[in-house]
Amino acid sequence: MTELLSDPVVALPATPLADAVLEVVRPMESQSVFNHSVRSYLFARLVADRLAVSGYADDLLFAACVMHDIGVAPDGPHVERFEVEGADRAAGFLAKQGISTADADEVWQAIALHTTAGIAERRGPLCVLVRAGVSVDFGGPVGAEYLSAVTDEEGVAIHAAYPRLEMVRSLTDAIVAQAAKNPKNAPVPSVPADFLREREADGETRLERASHTSRWGI
Repeated sequence: MTELLSDPVVALPATPLADAVLEVVRPMESQSVFNHSVRSYLFARLVADRLAVSGYADDLLFAACVMHDIGVAPDGPHVERFEVEGADRAAGFLAKQGISTADADEVWQAIALHTTAGIAERRGPLCVLVRAGVSVDFGGPVGAEYLSAVTDEEGVAIHAAYPRLEMVRSLTDAIVAQAAKNPKNAPVPSVPADFLREREADGETRLERASHTSRWGI
C-alpha cells in the first residue's frame, strides 16, 4: 500500500484541512462509501487536469468530494434529503475549521447539487468537478462524458488503493435506509425518492442494474 500511495495519481492533499476531513469522515462511513468518496476526489482531479478546469481550490474540492455522502452517515439527524443534510453537516464542519462563509457555501452547493444534472454544471467549477468525480466513480451511463479523462492505468491504480467493495449496493442501501425514515428525506422528485420507490417495487434500483455493465462494475 505504501508503494501505491506514493503514486501521484492516488496522492491526497497534505494539508491541515484535508487531514481534518479524513479524521471526521473515516469513522462515520462504511469503508465502501468512504473509498467511493476518496475516489470521487481522485477522479475529479483527473477531470480537472484533462479538461483544464480552473478557478477552484483543491482543498475545497477534496472536502466537498470526501464529505459528499455524509448525509447518509448513521449518526446523522436524517431529517432532510441526504444531499442537503450532508451539505449542512459539511458547511458546519468547515466553519469550525475556520473556513470562510463564502468557501463553506461553495462546498455546500457542490454537495447539495451533486445529484442534480443540469444545475450543478451551472454553479461554478467546484460544483462541476464534484458531480464529475462522483459520476466517473459510477462508471457510466451518468457522467459518461467525463470517463475519457481517466486512463485504464489510472483507474487500476485508484481502485487498488481504494477498492470498490460493492460500493453501488452499499451506498444505495444507505440512501434508501435514510430516505425511508422520514417523508422529508425523499421528496418527489429526487434521487432518494426514486431509489426508495425502485427498491420497493423491484428490489433493485436502475443505478444498481446499470452498474453491472459500467466501466468499473458494482
